[in-house]
Amino acid sequence: MTQTQDWWVYEGTGTPHDGIERLPEAPPWRAFRQGDAELLDTPQVPDDDAHLRHLGRKGQGEAYQAGDRAKHLVNLALHLRRPLLLTGKPGTGKSTLAYAVAHELKLGPVLRWAITSRSTLKDGQYEYDAVGRLYDAGLSNAGVLNSPGSERPKPPDIGEYLWLGPLGTALLPWRRPRVLLIDEIDKSDMDFPNDLLNVFEEGEFVIPELARLGKGKQSVMTADREVADVWGGQVACTQFPFVVLTSNEEREFPMAFLRRCIRLEIGPADHKQLTGMVAAHLGEPGVGGNNGSVEVRAKIIAQFLARQREMGTLANDQLLNALLMAERGLWDTEVGQSLIDEDLLRLLDRG
Repeated sequence: MTQTQDWWVYEGTGTPHDGIERLPEAPPWRAFRQGDAELLDTPQVPDDDAHLRHLGRKGQGEAYQAGDRAKHLVNLALHLRRPLLLTGKPGTGKSTLAYAVAHELKLGPVLRWAITSRSTLKDGQYEYDAVGRLYDAGLSNAGVLNSPGSERPKPPDIGEYLWLGPLGTALLPWRRPRVLLIDEIDKSDMDFPNDLLNVFEEGEFVIPELARLGKGKQSVMTADREVADVWGGQVACTQFPFVVLTSNEEREFPMAFLRRCIRLEIGPADHKQLTGMVAAHLGEPGVGGNNGSVEVRAKIIAQFLARQREMGTLANDQLLNALLMAERGLWDTEVGQSLIDEDLLRLLDRG
């Protein structure tokens, strides 16, 4: 086990701390505008946030433990202000790493952008409901026509109809960098990775609908469902977000895109990591209402690892499902053990 390095900001302990304050200034080629932007404070993580689903029960997030190589590369991405590209088989916990970093460094709720074949850059930047604004403006004008002598109302504020997406929210001027998870980027069309490059390089973008209104302030809704101000239609970061891109290795990416990323391949978890993950989600056997057996849990984890190593692909959530049902009594009968073995732990790549 590698000891904590002096240059690490993320230590992989899972215990929240203010280590992000020790992060040195960005290298000159990755420094972004400071200006007179009013810095935004990191929003609090709500009790029902996805952190709890990915890291387990409240207070047990420290059970997730990144491997030494993952710790090194996460810290490289933080220091260099570069995206971290995670590749690996489905179910190996790639997205969980983003939640672990956000949890430990107290960077607020993870901004997750799930990619599909139809995703475009604008989807992550912002959404504008022009039809809704026109409809509401029409209703207001209709009210004037029905009330002779009334003053014509001003058009509805455009900011009420414009929402920043995960990417747009991450690029606001936060006091601490936000964590942006761009999940399953390999599902995107061929041009999508290159479309991201300019935004990643510049750390900003323009919203034309707001820019047309001049240099004034417009209030918009963020992906956190909070209000933020945008000046002159320009969204520009002061702290480059910690960007995690995940890929299930279903395609190759352009060289120009790869050279701007720190790349990490996530392999299957080892026994210690699986044990920690299970404890975070299910608790310890025999503690706090958990009726599970230490011996049964250890046996199923060993069975999961052996099958994964020797036979094919299994996902971590399959193990959680198997253990949950085993600890609810399914392991007590031969039929139940067969269901766990043949159905819940069925190999993903064997049909």
